[in-house]
Amino acid sequence: MSKIKVGISIGDLNGIGLETIIKTFKDSRMMDFCTPIIFGSVKVVAIHRKAIEIQDFNFNIINKIEDAHPKKANLLNLWKDEVEINFGKTSTRSGELSFDSLKQATQALKDKKIDVLVTAPINKSSIQEKVSGFIGHTEFLQGNFEGESLMIMHSEVMKIAFVTGHVALTDVKKAITTENIYDKIIQLNTSLIQDFGIRKPKIAVLGLNPHAGEDGMLGNEENDIIIPTIKKVKEEGVMAFGPYPADSFFINKNLQQFDGILSMYHDQGLTAFKTLCFSEGVNYTAGLNIVRTSPVHGTAYEIAGKGIANEKSFREAIYLACDIFKKRADFKVLNQNPLVFKTRK
Repeated sequence: MSKIKVGISIGDLNGIGLETIIKTFKDSRMMDFCTPIIFGSVKVVAIHRKAIEIQDFNFNIINKIEDAHPKKANLLNLWKDEVEINFGKTSTRSGELSFDSLKQATQALKDKKIDVLVTAPINKSSIQEKVSGFIGHTEFLQGNFEGESLMIMHSEVMKIAFVTGHVALTDVKKAITTENIYDKIIQLNTSLIQDFGIRKPKIAVLGLNPHAGEDGMLGNEENDIIIPTIKKVKEEGVMAFGPYPADSFFINKNLQQFDGILSMYHDQGLTAFKTLCFSEGVNYTAGLNIVRTSPVHGTAYEIAGKGIANEKSFREAIYLACDIFKKRADFKVLNQNPLVFKTRK
């Protein structure tokens, strides 16, 4: 397999996205296994480099993707005009350009000019001022590619997906249905197999209510919906277990027993994930016919332009995107000819 072309959207221009990108590719070893192509601007990068005092590193400037150097970090120069950067502040212009970076990187992914997409953090409200109906990366990509998206938060400690995502807490209960839980378990199981190379994954399903309902005393969703759904997927050969009380689940002993976790709602799972895995965690959009990852942190306006942002989560997002791309290729070969893998040592 040739080196993987990683397309990178630069995120909000006033946040820490570009700082983490620059710090990541300042290490030339990153180019040993991938060819990065950053969708941005020479002038914007120059402002960020000056602010964070990194002058001993340069991108390879290109005007078309085909000119990317396989052993360098390439910067596709999208905008020639001067751009005002106000670190730590929202702006309509920053939102507009961050969306343009995402849009052009997405088109390149559609055209197969890049292999995977890694997105730096955006400010949704800044984009919405110019792009009505924009909800976020996941929803945007869902509308541009095949499949049904599933957000998986990944680290060496855990992989956790969610029945409900960006849904108000008052609406969560209505979304906890047999159909939704069934679909998410199947999606998570499929991703663990084809994207992470786990042949027979074990999945822990969390309860909705305190203490997983306490046998119906604290809610009926576990007995009426979650348990029957777990039984149904088990009958179909999926190794799902639970429901487990969320308040006592996230300890090492439990995390080591399972390959994936299904949380009922956003904060139930993300609070634990970000507490345990914030610096190295990665957001992966599973379920689509493309590979997209991102760091778990946001724009971090409070430290933007100060040179103190930690690039580890962004670097891990690069690693994971490349690893999943390879795992999917292996999975495709395995399905075409199972004997190929049996003969490998």
